[in-house]
Amino acid sequence: MNEEKSVILVVDDERDHADGIVESLEKLPVKAVAVYNGKDALEIVRNQQVDVVVTDLKLGSNFDGLAILEEAKKHNSRTEVILITAYATIDTCKQALRRGAYDYLVKPIDIDQLRTLVSQAGRKASDAYVRQAKDDKTDQEEFEFKGVRGTNPAIKGIFDVLRRVAPTNISVLIEGESGTGKELLARAIHNNSPRWNKPFRPINCAGLTETLLESELFGHVKGAFTGAAGDRKGLFEIADKGTLLLDEIGDMPLNMQAKLLRVIEDGVVIPVGSNKPTIVDVRIISATNHDLTKLIEEKKFRQDLYFRIKGVNIALPALRERTEDIPALVEFFLSQAASETGSKVAGITDTAMAALCSFDWPGNIRQLRNSVRTMVVMCDRDKIDMADIPPEIAHRPQLPPFLLSPDPASPDARRGGGQESRGVGPLAGMSLNELEKQAIIETLAKTKDNREKAAKILGIGERTLYRKIKEYNL
Repeated sequence: MNEEKSVILVVDDERDHADGIVESLEKLPVKAVAVYNGKDALEIVRNQQVDVVVTDLKLGSNFDGLAILEEAKKHNSRTEVILITAYATIDTCKQALRRGAYDYLVKPIDIDQLRTLVSQAGRKASDAYVRQAKDDKTDQEEFEFKGVRGTNPAIKGIFDVLRRVAPTNISVLIEGESGTGKELLARAIHNNSPRWNKPFRPINCAGLTETLLESELFGHVKGAFTGAAGDRKGLFEIADKGTLLLDEIGDMPLNMQAKLLRVIEDGVVIPVGSNKPTIVDVRIISATNHDLTKLIEEKKFRQDLYFRIKGVNIALPALRERTEDIPALVEFFLSQAASETGSKVAGITDTAMAALCSFDWPGNIRQLRNSVRTMVVMCDRDKIDMADIPPEIAHRPQLPPFLLSPDPASPDARRGGGQESRGVGPLAGMSLNELEKQAIIETLAKTKDNREKAAKILGIGERTLYRKIKEYNL
């Protein structure tokens, strides 16, 4: 949503007058919406966050401006109220101010004075909201990356960006292959923002028809379409004051993109089949595995929507581009799975870890997590070994780390290696020394010359690795 925009509710039973006030406020950095009776105004101030209410004193119904003032202050003390009246008396004004009104204006309204008052009241309400958010988050001082792990330079750079972005309301676009952890990253942003104690709602935009997606996002009223048996709130209303993750936004139909853009810009939702506006305050995080700039060139994605959702762009690397993080991720997923399933599995052999590190993981972190969970469930020992690794991973014809001398303490070493009988496919014809040298070169490259990590991946001791580096003059 647009950052730092105050939400203004205009209440007047004269429709033209209310719409005129909303139009006059368009020059300010605010989101203004009008309602034309006290009943609708009361419903909004009771259920939504409003920074400033501009209301006529006489509303021609059972509710007058003073009732709106009282109800607004009752439900949110930070809301400021400006009264408009053609019947100003000293007693009326004193009564309004005593009840907490910010100020009052006498008809005919001076537009410049109205704008000045609304700006001042909006700043006061926003400052109060920020102070309250900081007070509410005293136990959330440090940035927490729950489930997000890595020492890869690209990942460290992403963590630095998250620390700066999370405390703001700026929109975020996360790009990356399927399974790289885009939703996990979005949750980390939400959990470390002032909205941490409000709803986080993800929705996958792929595979939903335009009608269903519109209903899911914006809600609908009874009878809006066949099967709409009752009123239903959309995710924008459900996630009010919180965060909405638009996953796979690149697959959203073009017509829906236009409707989404309008809601993001105005902060106002109108459910399907209704003409009643609802003000929402939602932070937008978008995610995609597509190249949106390419989709824009192909006229499949709106450029104006792209610029709106791309406040900050985060590109998540594929797991094959950060193999040095695999051991830490495996250990985390193993501990998590063992705790959830009650398993006694407490670790993984070096040979098995080396096999996992040599796989290219086309399904990225999601595939790794699911594979580790399966291994934990199926393992009947205290350590995962080569026998527990799924065949599609263990049988992959890549440069095999087992050609190096395995850790003598590993079960594979005691069984005589366990994999030597497997063919090496295109590697056939190379001498063992050539294979061993190439394995060391590639592993050092993957670990950015971190010899401790390389030795662990290769399944040998550090001293052995140092000796072989010297032996092969690497």
